[in-house]
Amino acid sequence: MEAAERFALAPFAQKSGDSRGRKYSESPHAYRMEFQRDRARIIHSRAFRRLEYKTQVFLNGTGDHLRTRLTHSIEVASIRRTIARALSLNEDLAEAIALAHDLGHSPFGHSGEEMLAECMRDHGGFDHNGQSLRVVELLENAYPDFPGLNLTFEVREGLRKHQAFYDPPTLAEEKYRSPSLEAQIANLADEITYYSHDLDDAVDFEILSVAQLEQNAVWQRSHRAVLGRYPDAREPELHKLIIRDIIDVQVQDVVATSAQSIVGDAVQSADEVRKQEAPLIRYSDDLFEANRELRRFLYQNVYYHPRVAKVNQRACEMLRKVFESYIADPSQLGETAAKRREVEGLHRTVCDYIAGMTDRYLLEEHARLAEFAPKIQ
Repeated sequence: MEAAERFALAPFAQKSGDSRGRKYSESPHAYRMEFQRDRARIIHSRAFRRLEYKTQVFLNGTGDHLRTRLTHSIEVASIRRTIARALSLNEDLAEAIALAHDLGHSPFGHSGEEMLAECMRDHGGFDHNGQSLRVVELLENAYPDFPGLNLTFEVREGLRKHQAFYDPPTLAEEKYRSPSLEAQIANLADEITYYSHDLDDAVDFEILSVAQLEQNAVWQRSHRAVLGRYPDAREPELHKLIIRDIIDVQVQDVVATSAQSIVGDAVQSADEVRKQEAPLIRYSDDLFEANRELRRFLYQNVYYHPRVAKVNQRACEMLRKVFESYIADPSQLGETAAKRREVEGLHRTVCDYIAGMTDRYLLEEHARLAEFAPKIQ
C-alpha cells in the first residue's frame, strides 16, 4: 500500500511511509497505513462522538437540519479530500486532520470559546485549536500504554494551523516555517465550509433576507451563475444551488492557485514545503478579498444577529456559572479530574472538563448545580 501511494502521489505530498512517527513507539499495523490508523482512532474517540451535540453557530437542538460540530467536521473532511485529490496530495492525512480539528471545541460554539477564554484569562487562556491538541495528546484515555491517541507527528502538526512557527520532532532538526501541504489545506477548507454552510443555515433559519444577500459579492456572483444555468430555479431549491456553486468556485480557485504556487516554487518534497516562507495553498488575490468581505458580512448579519447572539449569550452565562461553581467546590469534578488537578492545577482541570462537555450536558449540569446551590442561578 505504501508503494502504491508513492507511485500515485506527487513528490511534494506527505507519504505515510515517511511519517516522522508517534511520540510513543508502536508496531506498524498489518493492513492500515499510518494516517489511516490515525483517522480510525479519531473517529472512534469519545471526543469525536460528542461533536454531535456541540453548537456550530445556531444553538444545538434549535433545528433538525442545522449544522453541528460533527456535521461541520465531516463536511470539512469532504472538501479537504477533494482539494488533496486534485493536487495529488495525501487524502488520508488531509481527512484525519479535518476530522480532529474541532475535537477541542467548547460547548456553544465560538461564543462558548470566548467565555471559557475569559474564565481562563489569568490562568493560561483557552483556544479550541490548542485544546484539540490536548485532547489527542492527553485527555483521551482509550489506550493503556500511553495518554491520548498517540497520533502521528503529521496529524498533530495539522492541528496547529494557527501557529506561525512549527517545532521539529527532535532537537537535532532545524525549525521550519510551514507545515505539510495537507496541513495547509486545513485553514482554507475550514473557511470554505463555514462560509458556505453558515450562509446556508442562516437562510434556512430565516435571519438573512434577499436584500441582504444581494449586498454580498460572493453570493451575487453565484446567484447570477445559477440563474444562467437554471433560469426557472426558485426557492427553496435556488439557494441550495447557490451554496453549491459558492463551494465549487472556492475549491476550484484554491486548486488552481495552489497548483501555480507549487509549480512556481518548484518544491520536490514534503520537507522542501516545510522550508517555504509562506503557505503554498492559497486563494487567488481576488477571492481572498471577496472572502474577507464575506467574513465581515457573516459577523454583521449572522453571528451577531439577536436570534443567535442572545440565545448564545444566555447559554454562555450558564457556562461561566458552572465554571465558577467547580472552582468553588472541586469535589464536583469526580475522581479522574481530581487526579489530573494535581498535575494541571485547578483552573486548567476545570477548563478541560467543561471544554469536553456537550451543550446538552452543560445545560443539565447547570440545572443540577442550581438545584443544590441556588446562588448560581
